Amino acid sequence: MNEETVQDLPPSAKLVLKVLEYNGGLTQKEIVEKSRLSQRTVRDALERLQESGVVQKDIYIPDARQNLYQLDVETDSEAETADDQSAALLD
Repeated sequence: MNEETVQDLPPSAKLVLKVLEYNGGLTQKEIVEKSRLSQRTVRDALERLQESGVVQKDIYIPDARQNLYQLDVETDSEAETADDQSAALLD
């Protein structure tokens, strides 16, 4: 997750990001309940987070009418590249 991308987000999107960080994958309704933000605000925040590549949307298996939102994790190759770059900087 790029810190510059997160810094440019509005406070509501940062709150939604923290809710997902602490609770794992949640539906939009669960995010509304936990964040106490309005449904429209959460929907807008989720759209912004998806556009920036921070959050991914999947099908919520228990109820296919809903979506499951969760943090977009790095792939192993991306993580290894970041670790290699960090090691090179330390040398």
